[in-house]
Amino acid sequence: MAFDGTWKVDRNENYEKFMEAMGIGMMKRKLGAHDNLKITIQQNGDKFTVKEASNFRTIDIEFTLGVSFEYSLADGTELTGAWNLEGNKLVATFTRKDNEKVLKATREIVGDELVQTYLYEGVESKRFFKR
Repeated sequence: MAFDGTWKVDRNENYEKFMEAMGIGMMKRKLGAHDNLKITIQQNGDKFTVKEASNFRTIDIEFTLGVSFEYSLADGTELTGAWNLEGNKLVATFTRKDNEKVLKATREIVGDELVQTYLYEGVESKRFFKR
């Protein structure tokens, strides 16, 4: 599938503002903006295996499209939600466990890049990855 492969973050748009809206402190925001995130995605039908490796942590995530699962962000924020395929986009809606606020995320291939978009409390951010 198009998402399969190893993707390394190339650049961010509005990522620090997004992290601020999420309640992440200034020091963690500064570090997070330079996390050197690498995402490895493998798809087998409706099942995905994703490895996220950064300067701060490496985790393996397995999920099935449309099935809710638990996930924690690098800062420890715990979420529950599901990814779905809408056309050529992976679209997720996650709910924070601490305050019940919603985080939306999409992943799509645009040209030769994987574009990951986050939307939280009206603040949108994008991260661009290259193979």
